[in-house]
Amino acid sequence: MQPYFFPYLGHFALIAACDNWIVFDISQYTRKSWMNRNRILHPKQGWQYISVPVANASLGIATSEILVKDLTTCREELLGKLSHYRNNAPYYKNVINLVQECFSTLADQRLVTLNTQALKLVTAYLGIPFRYHICSELELTFPPDMQAGDWALEISKQCGASVYVNPASGRQLFDQAAFNRSSIRLGFSEFSNFVYSVSGDEFESGLSILDAMMWCSANEIKQALSTHHRVSYMHDV
Repeated sequence: MQPYFFPYLGHFALIAACDNWIVFDISQYTRKSWMNRNRILHPKQGWQYISVPVANASLGIATSEILVKDLTTCREELLGKLSHYRNNAPYYKNVINLVQECFSTLADQRLVTLNTQALKLVTAYLGIPFRYHICSELELTFPPDMQAGDWALEISKQCGASVYVNPASGRQLFDQAAFNRSSIRLGFSEFSNFVYSVSGDEFESGLSILDAMMWCSANEIKQALSTHHRVSYMHDV
């Protein structure tokens, strides 16, 4: 999966279902995607974006090369947008401490480093194993003219996987027969809506994990990642 910025609950349900996670950072960077923004509650109504301004999003640049424009400013703006949770959210301090730790422990200013560190800290907080590799740091080789659905199969083969799982929204990208020929089982992850109480606010679905962590305990979230998640497998052809 691409390195998303504090992604939604279903992303972590998929992590919990996998033995190994590949941070897919070798494709072309996409502007205004979930890689550099997400959504949290707005202090008055609905939702608002949280974002990571980047310094070098030129056409054709790889995700692995994208740099955060200013880590300190990014952190302060994120903390500022989260501050309205202070009065009502029971786990506000836990989330703020996690965000601060995320930014204070970065090895460099690459976007992939920030987003991977966020995944590491959130999974540790929730008690979910997170065994990962950064794709650009692996010694993988790829044939020319790769299509969108080809990357997962090639990476799975070279990493010795027997099963590959992808979010169900991307089902149409994959060739079941190609996976069968490689003896790799193809599965699709589906996460049903988890509705939780947001005292003093109105619930919005599909927000960043940061919102769920404000209102729910780590154990409640971990349980929901199991009870609201299923993986279905394509039938052999």
